[in-house]
Amino acid sequence: MEMTFRWYGKDNDTISLSDVKQIPNTTGIVWALHEKPVGEIWEKEEIAKEIEYITDNGFNGKEVESVNVHESIKLGDESRDYYIENYKKTIENLSEFGVEVICYNFMPVFDWTRTEMFHPLEDGSTALYFDYEKVKNLDPKELIETVSKSSNNLTMPGWEQEKLDRISELFEAYKDIDEEKLWEHFSYFINSIIPTAERCGIKMAIHPDDPPYSIFNLPRIITGPDSYDRMFSINDSPSNALTLCTGSMGASKKNNMTEIVKNYHHKAPFIHLRNVHIYEDHSFVETSHYDNDGDIELAKIMKILAASNYQGYIRPDHGRHLWNENCRPGYGLYDRALGIMYLNGLWSAFQLNKEGAKNVQ
Repeated sequence: MEMTFRWYGKDNDTISLSDVKQIPNTTGIVWALHEKPVGEIWEKEEIAKEIEYITDNGFNGKEVESVNVHESIKLGDESRDYYIENYKKTIENLSEFGVEVICYNFMPVFDWTRTEMFHPLEDGSTALYFDYEKVKNLDPKELIETVSKSSNNLTMPGWEQEKLDRISELFEAYKDIDEEKLWEHFSYFINSIIPTAERCGIKMAIHPDDPPYSIFNLPRIITGPDSYDRMFSINDSPSNALTLCTGSMGASKKNNMTEIVKNYHHKAPFIHLRNVHIYEDHSFVETSHYDNDGDIELAKIMKILAASNYQGYIRPDHGRHLWNENCRPGYGLYDRALGIMYLNGLWSAFQLNKEGAKNVQ
């Protein structure tokens, strides 16, 4: 297991790499070219500059999150081949700088979705919150305004301005796209890029939909274990892989994340670990990583990973906003650092337990 930390760049994050360096046992930086328009080729010079900065600060940059998929690919329109070729070139360029894992998603229009960025919790902290009933009656443009106001003037991945400017046009385009159509377009995309990923030694690790069900009548396809079985039936290459995210897929009570991690972690070179509390009306709020604060059994999940001597990359996912930190919603320093220490402690304890069992024998 290698512990990593998601970082948005020296000009687009409130956290410095010197801050991250003070978190024990954190060796990898999960990065991206966040200012790059979706669909454009990531050029070698741009990649080299970012990797050099990361390595000069004592980290590796083997994991990218995300190389976002252009809407033309998801829609399957006449421009998709152009953007797929750009995507393949980006894979090739990233491989030259030691990148091993590319996290991406296939969510139409919206990436992650929340209705409140700084929802107050009983302990005095705030966290990301999703109001299930509110979304049923919410105009998507109201949601865009909520996210924009909470951005602290930072780029919000998955909410790129060039896409938001076309929001009405995109919703019209998706009127004829159902889940089956979206699966067809995913199949076309993944079968097109996997030969390049194989040749370059890169794992394409798809992130689950967040939340893992349809919102605003848009189709969503990576929503549970059946989705994983279907995507592997489409392409069974080792380069067609998963980013397991306990908080995204775990935001639905239909998904038992402990069982999902147990059954699919060997297909996941990258794992996001976070906790959520789900309310009776299906709304959910993000909590600390500590088991008792939410509905995700992170201790059991870490036990599964330790027992199998998991060799992939892990990062603490969204954290609360603590101690008046001025930060990107969900991506402050303090609670993710606490999360890393909790996960490190669980991992070490389970490793010691394994060694103790061997010594007894």
